[in-house]
Amino acid sequence: MPKTYAKITGVHGYVPEYTLTNKKLATMVDTNDDWITTRTGIKERRILKEKNQGSTFMAIKAVEGLLQKTSTPAHTIDLIICATVTPDLVLPANAGIIAHAVGAKNAIGYDLQAACSGFLYALETAAQYIENKKYQKIIVIGVDKMSSIVDYEDRTTCILFGDGAGALLLEPSFKKEGIINSILKMDGSGEKYLHQKAGGSRRPPTHDTIENREHYLYQDGKAVFKFAVNSMIDVVNMILKKNQLKKEAIDFLVPHQANYRIIKAIGESLALSEDKIMITIDHFGNTTAATIPLCLWMYEKKLQPGHQLILTTFGAGFTWGSMYVIW
Repeated sequence: MPKTYAKITGVHGYVPEYTLTNKKLATMVDTNDDWITTRTGIKERRILKEKNQGSTFMAIKAVEGLLQKTSTPAHTIDLIICATVTPDLVLPANAGIIAHAVGAKNAIGYDLQAACSGFLYALETAAQYIENKKYQKIIVIGVDKMSSIVDYEDRTTCILFGDGAGALLLEPSFKKEGIINSILKMDGSGEKYLHQKAGGSRRPPTHDTIENREHYLYQDGKAVFKFAVNSMIDVVNMILKKNQLKKEAIDFLVPHQANYRIIKAIGESLALSEDKIMITIDHFGNTTAATIPLCLWMYEKKLQPGHQLILTTFGAGFTWGSMYVIW
């Protein structure tokens, strides 16, 4: 019996209408366009500003577009996995809210949290369900409203992040296509370099945690940068070796959009020209779990059947990984 692969049969994304440019940001915090662009490659980012709208608002938009684009009835979806660090609520999960909103009445679902690596972790999880013939149609979402946990008085972090959502539809295929395999990694010692100080069960919200601005993202940028570059380069080379692929066989590198300098370093290590690297950070910033699906959405028209993609990511935790995909 031929092996079953999880094929990507559709991709769609959503970003909010409001654009926060570097120029606008410079009126909020001590920074300027040249300082931001030189250090990050970011020119603008999208922000969800409407009242009482969280990450599910963007995810629902992405999923609705995905279902329409692929002519997929919502009731045929078996499973929804939502990768996010900014759920609407502590409970219930985003996945259930999204399923109800789009009419996926026969789906089960859950949220998955691995920071910026969450989408890749979710893709690997979904692929296992399909390869083992448990489910036939799975939607994997990466979504984050990072503006909800960014301190706009901290110029080292507020310049980096934006809001957005992307969603993929996975279905079985008996051809060697879709998600071939992945290598995922984790090192919990990275907690001290990238975290949110308060808001969880260890340090629930109090007047003190709020007054001390501890519900915002904290990052030691230099430490994260160094670890991210080295880890992503290593894991990309590992996935190439695992699949006996030469660097020149890569049609597109799909990297997490954390910092243009990180992306450039990975591309240079693989001797890839920039036209083979998906880059959206200049317009969207770092949308955390949404960066990779947004890349696939924005570059969809350039992708051809049989294209060989290497996805790679790095996030808080530390978490990181790489995945080999045949489009």
